[in-house]
Amino acid sequence: MGPNTAPAGETRFAFDFLTSARLPLAVIGVTPATAWVVLADGRFEIRFGFWRLTTTRANVVSARRTGPYRWWRGLGPRLSMVDRGVTFGTSTGPGVCVSFASPVPALAPGGWLRHPAVTVTVADPDALVNALTRGERAGP
Repeated sequence: MGPNTAPAGETRFAFDFLTSARLPLAVIGVTPATAWVVLADGRFEIRFGFWRLTTTRANVVSARRTGPYRWWRGLGPRLSMVDRGVTFGTSTGPGVCVSFASPVPALAPGGWLRHPAVTVTVADPDALVNALTRGERAGP
């Protein structure tokens, strides 16, 4: 499944849900209806159930394909204790690691915890990498 172009020029990337992970993820509010990545109007946005990450496209400095992952590292919302990166995972891989010029809030309420990167397990990781790296930096 690739990106979907919605009205208003929005490009949406669906998460790739591992069948065995659907129920545990649904318990924490993460379903195909509540999880996606969006590129539109100069912004990069992730919704992952109750969690959100929003920044400008100009803040994205790199995007690369990563994975596969072990289930305990690739499923659910996760904080890396090594680099403070955040993972929003629905499968064991592959995924996309997106790095930011300025760290952004995502996991903790109030925005006090900021992340230098996010990893997402979208259904079409190559399309997301291409969309983020093709030089179309729109934003402030």
